[in-house]
Amino acid sequence: MRDDRMTFDTYIQEQLFERRIVVAQGFLDDERATRTAARLLTLEAMDGSPIRLHLSCPGGTLGAALSLADTLRVLRAELTAVAVGEVSGAAVGALAAAPRRTAYPHARFQLSEPKVAEIKATASEVDTYAKEHLRQRDALVDLLSEATGRQGEAVLRDLRAGRFLTAQEAVGYGLVQEVVSGRPVT
Repeated sequence: MRDDRMTFDTYIQEQLFERRIVVAQGFLDDERATRTAARLLTLEAMDGSPIRLHLSCPGGTLGAALSLADTLRVLRAELTAVAVGEVSGAAVGALAAAPRRTAYPHARFQLSEPKVAEIKATASEVDTYAKEHLRQRDALVDLLSEATGRQGEAVLRDLRAGRFLTAQEAVGYGLVQEVVSGRPVT
């Protein structure tokens, strides 16, 4: 018995891929980041035409977001990231790495310090994990600071406060360049 939903989802993904649109939706974990990066790199290898990445990620792991951010930075094809729905936590860092960033009118953002996953470890292992998490958090702060033109201390303060931004506020913050309401030209 075929799963019609899976067939339909696969069909939609294929249609979007043909139009050079990649969608990353859901919690940005290692698997989603790797799959998204692979699709982007495949499109780039096919030809150098512009690519759109639609992000709707209510959070994610720091490692996955930084990994996807690295891929966005090395793409030679013109890339526009479009915030759709919610982009929060570490996923904001992936968005910030795109050279061109836009948002739909009802997109929302939360600048929040990513949480540490539950760890069952010895005290010295916990110390090691904490140091690595802080190193990755600092990389996220640097990425956001560079993208927005804001001082790292101010970005860190906003992350710690869990600051929410509307699409228009994200423009003022420097997180996205514009809010788009019309259909983009393909």
